[in-house]
Amino acid sequence: MTRHIKYAAGATFAVALAAIGVSQSQLQEPAEAASSMIMAPAFEVDPFWPKPLPNQWILGRTIGVDVDARDHVFIVHRDQDSMFGGATEIGLKLGVSECCTPAPPIIEFDPEGNVVNAWGGPGEGFTWPASNHGIDVAPNGNVWIGGNGGGDSHVLVFTGDGQFVAQYGEPGNDTDSNSTTHFAQVAEVAIDAEANEVFLADGYRNKRVAVLDLNTGAFKRYWGAYGNRPVDDRVDYTPGAPLPQQFRGPVHCAIPSNDGLLYVCDRGSDRIQVFRKDGTFVKEAQVAPQTLNQGSTWDIDFSKDPEQKYLYLADGQNFKVYIIERETLEVLTSFGHGGRGPGQFYAPHSLATDNQGNIYTTETYEGKRVQKFVYQGLKEQARGHQGAPWPASEL
Repeated sequence: MTRHIKYAAGATFAVALAAIGVSQSQLQEPAEAASSMIMAPAFEVDPFWPKPLPNQWILGRTIGVDVDARDHVFIVHRDQDSMFGGATEIGLKLGVSECCTPAPPIIEFDPEGNVVNAWGGPGEGFTWPASNHGIDVAPNGNVWIGGNGGGDSHVLVFTGDGQFVAQYGEPGNDTDSNSTTHFAQVAEVAIDAEANEVFLADGYRNKRVAVLDLNTGAFKRYWGAYGNRPVDDRVDYTPGAPLPQQFRGPVHCAIPSNDGLLYVCDRGSDRIQVFRKDGTFVKEAQVAPQTLNQGSTWDIDFSKDPEQKYLYLADGQNFKVYIIERETLEVLTSFGHGGRGPGQFYAPHSLATDNQGNIYTTETYEGKRVQKFVYQGLKEQARGHQGAPWPASEL
């Protein structure tokens, strides 16, 4: 009886629709449109952050960002003269014009975007990287950096105002992914305060994750892709082919989550691999897997809810930031666009979130800047790419 009633009602409904000229495909369109909408974190670019730099300073390739407990933003950039356009760009330093000169390599901004400190460069008792790369701020305020230039087989630690603390690893060494005494072009440093450990994305020459003791710098463990023992042979990536059993590299990030997992960027293979902190492989996913050249998975941070439900991924080859559901590693949406305007990107290299949920990005090559994207809360939005996240009133 129930089936008969439903069928009869359906038949009557179909006749009524036919009478008014509504087709089944027209009925499906709103449902399909609804299924293309998702709830996800939304952002708007803040074109007025940071404030103009003092002292006629300009930035070179800006290749690291982190945010401390006070929501102070630390960036690291490359200040060598070779990073700039000669006397046209750094005429003040070269003595030919009023502007400009490279800023010190590490700059600290307050939440309003004011420069509150700047320091860095070669000094006594340590070897400054040939090409500094990556930055992280420890709970005690110490600043850790890596490097991906020739001879950069170490990491450095400074106080928040730039006083040298420690150098871990022996500078001047070459590739050896099984060494316990040195690294090979560390791309990023990430501190796990609860475990009192430091995770190194090691990196541009080595093909591994390495773990140090936060207090002493003592070497604790390391592993390669899938938890394998790393091998330093050449690794190739072909879209659609079986994924390589070793990291292709660069191993560009290794970021711990609150629930005991570690998210690793294997940039050249367009993939994120997830591990337990002891190196046990959990799962992996690819993002934009047709991407060649420099790859799609550059840097990761998480949303600020206790569950860290969302993962944010910088893609410096496709010039965007992805918003990903962390549990499933499903891409929900993305924002950004190639260009030099607010909310556009030229090679977004690194990202970090503050306690308010805002995202900060830095850009390498000719991008040479830091941008702030203000968290707008969870909003219904279309799947797919959003473009430059300008305020709706300005579009």
